[in-house]
Amino acid sequence: MKRNYLKFAAILLAVASLSGGLGYWLAQRPPTMLMTTTEAPSDQERKVLYWYDPMVPNQHFDQPGKSPFMDMQLVPRYADESADESGNAGGITISSALTQNLGVRYATVERGQLPSAVEAPANVVFNERDVAIVQTRAAGFVERVYARAPGDVIAQGAPLLDILVPEWAGAQAEYLALQRSGDEDLTRAARERLRLLGMPEAAIQRLVKSGQTQTRFTVTAPIAGVIQALDIRQGMTVSSGMTVARINGLATVWLEAAVPETQGGSLAVGQPVAALLAAYPGKSFEGRVIALLPEVNPQSRTLRVRMEFANRRQELRPGMFAQVQLDTKAQQQMLLIPSEALIRTGKRNIVIVAEGDGQFRPVEVTPGSQAGGKTAIMAGLEAGQKVVASGQFLIDSEASLTGVLAQMKTTAEQEPESQASAASGLIEASGVVEALGHQDITLSHEPIPALDWPAMTMPFALDKAASTQGLRKGQRVQFALEKRGDDLVVVRLRAMEGRP
Repeated sequence: MKRNYLKFAAILLAVASLSGGLGYWLAQRPPTMLMTTTEAPSDQERKVLYWYDPMVPNQHFDQPGKSPFMDMQLVPRYADESADESGNAGGITISSALTQNLGVRYATVERGQLPSAVEAPANVVFNERDVAIVQTRAAGFVERVYARAPGDVIAQGAPLLDILVPEWAGAQAEYLALQRSGDEDLTRAARERLRLLGMPEAAIQRLVKSGQTQTRFTVTAPIAGVIQALDIRQGMTVSSGMTVARINGLATVWLEAAVPETQGGSLAVGQPVAALLAAYPGKSFEGRVIALLPEVNPQSRTLRVRMEFANRRQELRPGMFAQVQLDTKAQQQMLLIPSEALIRTGKRNIVIVAEGDGQFRPVEVTPGSQAGGKTAIMAGLEAGQKVVASGQFLIDSEASLTGVLAQMKTTAEQEPESQASAASGLIEASGVVEALGHQDITLSHEPIPALDWPAMTMPFALDKAASTQGLRKGQRVQFALEKRGDDLVVVRLRAMEGRP
């Protein structure tokens, strides 16, 4: 009996020891081996929103397959990845400390109206529609030039020069003889001949009243204004139709302004204009728009606006500078953002939206009119959203962000070479040389997270400083890319040990 009791005690002791060991082993086991329900879903279980080509991330496809843009397979975008409802992916996370260092400033998308007036500098010029060209009506000799010179302001009818016209003498004598004969038909014919010889109607009237021939004719100013040119001297011989003077009227003048093309759509002929000139402090001159010239200056991207102003007192002198304010047509309520928040790449218009907690997202927008430092947004944003108004150039959109994102995500644990590359805006990657040229290289590169690119084979342009000496096809290399415009250029190559 005692022997059985001892055997039973030994069995109990062995079971206790085994239970203790099993408990200790379970306690030390990794949590992932116990909590199988928390494992990340496989690619088959994840919901795919769309497929896209990393080289053209804005183009979305409903089915997988080969990219129509590059020789590579389309990449899925999963629902649990960073993407908004419209399919714009590429969210960026930046620490608050780095945001402060970058000087990021925010603005709220608000609904309102653009300023109802367009302001622009302008200069006063002559009214080119109010010009008189003075020409001689008959051949003769200049007997006298009155004391006139270019720049003189003269009244209408002021004498300019006297011309002796010998040809008129015989025709006038013939007319007077026929007048005395009483033959009305011949008299009318002789009078018409005088007109054809260039004799003014006023001179013919004087001939009829005085009955004496007149061979000297005084050329007068047909309008009041300023003499722009007076190309005649005493003793010169003039021919019929010769230009002797050019006179520009001063009753009205033009003001011409260069208005940004983004504001041109709100202007129209006939709009009222107010002008302020430094020469007349506190005084406003009123005018109207008479023309929107059809050509835009390709350098300044501005539209020329021509305005007309009355100048009865001749206070507005060509060459003066003015500040004009054009009243524009009333505009509807629209979404407005600071103009500085808009990034114009030439191909797209991007705004960086701040989503809180250091999250930023580039959004493509459709800009409208611009005035007073504000730009209207026709599509892409909603009222109340916060956008980056300063420092957004460091948070560029999608793949074009590469160098900046690399710099933003650099940590103290990175290797010195990687830190230097990120700070300089370079993208580090590795791959295998497939083909070598004088100005390009084809590489089968590994995935490039900074560009959101999968592994693929593609050509790159070579920078002159990138040495390919000693490299051969099949050589494994580490390389650095630099973004130049819309292209990525290999600026550094380094051979690595081993072959693929």
